Parts: sequence; C-alpha cells; structure tokens
Amino acid sequence: MTDGSEIPAASLLLGKAAGAGDSAPAFLDFTLFRQVLVDSVGVGLAVLDRKDLRLVFRNRRLAEWFPDAEPGQIPEGLLSQIDRAGLEAGLDAGRSHTVELEIKPKRRTINLALTFSLATENPAAIFLEAQNISKLRELEYMIESYAQMVERQNRDLRKEKERVEKVLLNIMPRSVYEEWKTFGVTTPTRFEAASVLMLDFVDFTEMSLSHDPTALIGELNDIFTAFDRIVDEFGAERLKTIGDAYVAVCGLPELSPDHAQALANVALRFVRFIERRNAQHKQTWRCRIGIHTGSVIGSIVGVQKYVYDIFGPGVNLAARLEELAEPMQILITDSTWKLIRTEFRARDLGEMEIKGFGSQRLYALEAGPEVALRGSA
Repeated sequence: MTDGSEIPAASLLLGKAAGAGDSAPAFLDFTLFRQVLVDSVGVGLAVLDRKDLRLVFRNRRLAEWFPDAEPGQIPEGLLSQIDRAGLEAGLDAGRSHTVELEIKPKRRTINLALTFSLATENPAAIFLEAQNISKLRELEYMIESYAQMVERQNRDLRKEKERVEKVLLNIMPRSVYEEWKTFGVTTPTRFEAASVLMLDFVDFTEMSLSHDPTALIGELNDIFTAFDRIVDEFGAERLKTIGDAYVAVCGLPELSPDHAQALANVALRFVRFIERRNAQHKQTWRCRIGIHTGSVIGSIVGVQKYVYDIFGPGVNLAARLEELAEPMQILITDSTWKLIRTEFRARDLGEMEIKGFGSQRLYALEAGPEVALRGSA
C-alpha cells in the first residue's frame, strides 16, 4: 500500500497462502508489515523520482501535511516552496538539501524541516524526510524571549545601580563610597592637614520671606551649580549644602599637598562669580566665607540615611570665621595664610577674639592677578 490509505490492524498482517486450507499455517505479510512501520513513525517520509520529481511513495504522516501530494504526480504544493535550483545543485554535489517550511494543514500552523538526499542504493531516487520542528522553534522562541527579558532586567538593574551610585556620590566622596561599597562600613579618619571652607549668604532669611520661593531657590541652585564646577576644577570637594550654606573641603579624604592653595583659589573664584553675576542680574547676592586649615575627622554618620561629614575644632573654627566675615569677604586663619602667603595676597586684620578659640590672627584674602589668569568664572 503506497497511497496512504488506512493501515490495517496488526492482526490483518497474518494471512494464508492461496488455496491453502484452514489448517495451513499462517504467514506474515512483510510488505504490509513494512508499510505499517513506515506509517507509524513520527516523521514524514517520501521518495521522488529525481528525473521529474514525481512522487513515488509517501507515508501517512507526509500525506497529512501535504494532502495534495499523490503518488505518481509531481507534488507541486510541496515543491512550490522549495528552491529547485538549490535542490538540484546540492544533490549534484552529493549533499543533502534542507529547507524549513511553515504550513497550516489544519487549524494549527506547524514548522517543518525537509531534508532531500539521494537514495543510497538508487541515485535516481530522492529520499525526503520531513521533521516537525514546531516544538523546537517554540523552545527557541521561549529561550530568545527569556534572554531578552534577562537582558532588559540587567539593563534596568544597571540603570538603577548607576542612579543609586550617583545619589550616594552626592553625599560622600568617591573614595569613601568605594570603601563603603566594598566593606559595608567606613572607618572614621583623622586628617591632620586639611582645609575647610564655609560659605553663607547675607540676608538669605529675609530674601526667602520677601521673594518668590521658586525663583529664589532656582537662583540658589544656579549659584551652587557654578560653585560645584569651580570646586571640581581645583580638585576640592563640595561636602554638603545646608540651606544657603556651602561647605567645601580639600585634603580629605584624598590627601593633597596644596589643599590650602586650592581652597583659596576656590574662595576667590566664588566671590568673582558672585560679583559678575550681580552685575548681570536683578537680584544681588552677597556671601561670607571662612577658611581654616587644621585637623579634621571625616566619617559617614547615620544608619538609614547616610551622610559623609566632618568634625573637629578645625571645622568649628572655619564656621566662626564665616560668621565674622564682612559681606563678600574671605577670612582665613594664620595656619592657612602660612601655607599660601607666597602665592596670594591678604590683608592682616591682627588678633581677634573668637568664641571657643581665644585670640586668633586673621587675614582677609584678596584677589590678585592669579584669579584673572585662571579663568573667567
């Protein structure tokens, strides 16, 4: 049977020789038995005449997928989707030719892999094996979808990590962040030689009551953004802002031999920036600045809300100087002046009594030619 009709039950394979009586022994119809085997496999099988690609044989599975493929005819429905030239070229070269098709024999679309190869014992015949690879394609699609999902999640995770890192770097120096990220804790450290700058704006409280808050905070944000660029330019670090107060340090947590010079330059550039801004804007801003050089302790404080902060008398003395400074004046202590006096100009203000620190010699740092030479901000 080569027409794909219904295969008889296994019991019908047993028959008797013609003219034999009921007592004659039964024999097995091997032709029918081979047909049963061929039809029972899960793949489609067919044989085509190589000369004209006429169908010689096909099993039941192939007949289900290509109902119009009848033995003795050229199965155009099957071959219409095949690269005939590629098929012939492959067979001429002694290679198998494999193509994938998407068909819809019933309601469901399936994917087939068709492999054409010359019959081993008869090169005039082409052997066709058709495999249903729908499950394989579904699995590949699932794997690809899963890979895309994982990649999307990894991309989101990287963005979130970058966002968190950016937030943390706003509240602590990078080296402190790296230590905290690696070990989960940071060690409080005393820096024997560091400089601290404290800045505060004059009459900001009154301004906040009499001005539009959105416009006022917008201007403050613009000013602090410019300050951040100046601080970064001189290798210093903006530690924090508290309302209208701005705190910058140099010499911690990374040691810097010219920390006093760096903050002196920063302070002069702050004043220069404010002066130039006032000349171009309606709102006038005036600041007070104090700088002190000495011993400072740096550490992360807080458990749920981390913040890197500095402590010690050096910090308090810088804050006292900022309070004593006149509008647009930069006050520095003698310890700072001794480190920068060969490069900067300052006016000696003599000994002044400072609460908690006794008598201190103070200097008013003044702009010199070096400020104009270092930029236009």
